[in-house]
Amino acid sequence: MGVGIKVEHLNAWFGKHQALHDINMDIAANHATAIIGPSGCGKSTFVRCLNRMHETIPEASADGRVRIGELDAYNGTAAVQIRRRIGMVFQKPNPFPTMSIYDNVAAGLKLNGFRNRQHLDEIVERSLKLSALWEEVKDTVRKKSGASLSGGQQQRLCIARALAVEPEVLLMDEPCSALDPISTGKIEELIFQLKENFTIVIVTHNMQQASRVAEFTGFFLMGRLIEFDKTEKIFTNPSDKRTEDYITGRFG
Repeated sequence: MGVGIKVEHLNAWFGKHQALHDINMDIAANHATAIIGPSGCGKSTFVRCLNRMHETIPEASADGRVRIGELDAYNGTAAVQIRRRIGMVFQKPNPFPTMSIYDNVAAGLKLNGFRNRQHLDEIVERSLKLSALWEEVKDTVRKKSGASLSGGQQQRLCIARALAVEPEVLLMDEPCSALDPISTGKIEELIFQLKENFTIVIVTHNMQQASRVAEFTGFFLMGRLIEFDKTEKIFTNPSDKRTEDYITGRFG
């Protein structure tokens, strides 16, 4: 089962520019939470702060509290330990081009010292099944490179790679923005299945997508969390006029 995330007074900076202002949010376990808002509002920065990917950018910093289950992400826990528990899928599929499909999925495990071939085989197969890719690649899993797959397949391969290290949370930063409608539909279907075992946070510009896949939605504007509620309420009866203006297309 996935774990919940509790965010308290989270602030983030790029150099002297403050990108996030005092974010407070409870992300429910085994649900999908969508993060929406116009470009540059802090959506991607927020999800990167959850697994401390934000720190990989020069001059970036953050403070506040992020609890993943009982683990405090910003207080004495190594970043690598956080990233094992919180996987991430990016906007553009990024399979390792010189590696086979199999080696792409197994890459994180091998980095963590896994050498048992039978165990690796089992995890690779399970991860590809979880990402709804196994049936399409099972006959070529060791022969074809990850880069030879279609865009939608590459994104599902990246999801399999993230799942192989058995995280509890999966962050998705606009995972469908580069995909065609059929591939997007497959990823959305996958999100529904993954919620049974993982907590999912998805950044999306596509409000229809947010309404389809997420039980909860947070609306960000200029680095602030304007409103966070059940998705149905956000889209049908928002409490803040700025949320309503964004959803109805008056700005953004």
